[in-house]
Amino acid sequence: MHRLSHIFLISWGWRRFGLAFGAGAASALAFAPFGWFPILAFTMPALVWLLDGAIEQDTGGRRVRPAMFVGWWFFFGFHLAGLWWIGRAFLVDADRFLWLMPLAVIAMPAGLSLFGALGAGIAALFWRDGWPRIYALAFAFVTMDWVRGNILTGFPWNTWGQAFAETPVLAQTASLVGADGLGFLVVLIFASPALLAEHTRGSRATPVATGLLLLAIAGFGAIRLGGAMPGEHEDIGLRIVQPAIPQEEKWRPENREAVFSTLIEMSERPFSDPYEERSRHIIVWPESAVPFLLTEEPGALSDIASMLSQGEILITGAIRSETGNGERVFYNSVYAIGEDGTILDAYDKVHLVPFGEYVPLQPLFDRLGITGLVQGAGDFLPGFRNRLLDAGGIPAFSPLVCYEIIFPGAMWTPDGRPAWILNVTNDAWFGETSGPYQHFAQARLRAVEQGIPVVRAANTGISAVIDPYGRIIASLGLQNRGNIDSGLPNYIPATFFSLYQRYLFSCFFFISLILLIILRYVIRTRND
Repeated sequence: MHRLSHIFLISWGWRRFGLAFGAGAASALAFAPFGWFPILAFTMPALVWLLDGAIEQDTGGRRVRPAMFVGWWFFFGFHLAGLWWIGRAFLVDADRFLWLMPLAVIAMPAGLSLFGALGAGIAALFWRDGWPRIYALAFAFVTMDWVRGNILTGFPWNTWGQAFAETPVLAQTASLVGADGLGFLVVLIFASPALLAEHTRGSRATPVATGLLLLAIAGFGAIRLGGAMPGEHEDIGLRIVQPAIPQEEKWRPENREAVFSTLIEMSERPFSDPYEERSRHIIVWPESAVPFLLTEEPGALSDIASMLSQGEILITGAIRSETGNGERVFYNSVYAIGEDGTILDAYDKVHLVPFGEYVPLQPLFDRLGITGLVQGAGDFLPGFRNRLLDAGGIPAFSPLVCYEIIFPGAMWTPDGRPAWILNVTNDAWFGETSGPYQHFAQARLRAVEQGIPVVRAANTGISAVIDPYGRIIASLGLQNRGNIDSGLPNYIPATFFSLYQRYLFSCFFFISLILLIILRYVIRTRND
């Protein structure tokens, strides 16, 4: 291990940056669809050794700048390998948007890597021999994950805690500390093997301790999952319709009737046993399921009413329009429609996708010829707030449209705790790439954090019913057309994270910062 560390410690210039880029790119394999999280036990120590070689043992800015360069290159490799699939969206309307693909594929990872560079710079301020630098790195990286998830509308995609999202026994700790707390543990555990290269007293104690910590996380998960059967609502049958309509075909005017007819035909099929005999049926269509304004298409709601039987309700993603002050505006919405075709309630998406559903600083980008990808109705307006839908006598639920599910606090509302979370989405933009798998993994982590089941309806997959422990009850993979018939799982008592999530990160940040300042003072005093 000592000999291996020297490869990274003595690297210089572009060789150092190349090694950082490679380690970051390899780290992306820890995330969906691969889930090879043990690779972090190699890439994280490599990053520690690269920072060791880059940081001068001085105070002041001279140690921060080289660390930031290493951090930027590591995260550039990480985000480039983890987010390349975003470029697939620009092929849907290639004649208009293909020229923007390099900007998304290269510039976006480059910009996101600035958060990683800042994290490495913060860690450098507290960098000391031994375990304190591992703690400093975990603190700095998770702090930057939190900042990245909240600043400038937020983008908490592939944060470090998501490395455990597809391993239910390891993901259960998110019920206590959430994705950010889980990320701190991931970095702490997998960066600590770097200390095995040191020939000092106690150099093996930290890796042993973090190894035991990993075992404790797995043990907690095994105990929590052992015999955990939340049960389901015995009177409710659930159907998720996955039409698998290519994005390139969906919005063509000549396909409007065919798309709607497909959804109706798939919904009218008899429910499979034992769900056929249940008194209430919930049918779920994905985000923007129909390629027209549902309330303005003659006969659409009456066709839905003819499709629905007594005791059935349709919940669908749809574009909603309003006219006020002489101006027409649009919302990306969720409708709950009763058996008589009446719209019982609606939710408007609050957290819109920049450059997808709206263009920030629009006058500037209009001059550059950059417009939003979703052009069916122009830019969307955000809804007023996240809220519960309580319609048709079914259990109240929290509707989250598309990437709203990636925000841990999105399902919190002043209306109370939902019985289930509904995530309607359309990942057809990204084809058969890593993107839909990463999106799905985050939905599973939300279920664990909140102790609430997630029902996910996606146009081309991955649709699923997820229990409150993040386990998949039923699912339908990418590009598969079909229905999922299932029960609706019960929620479980509120998790520690769901009760205190609004305060956990603040407590973690200030306690960790105080500890690092104390450690820095103690170590400096001892050295003097």
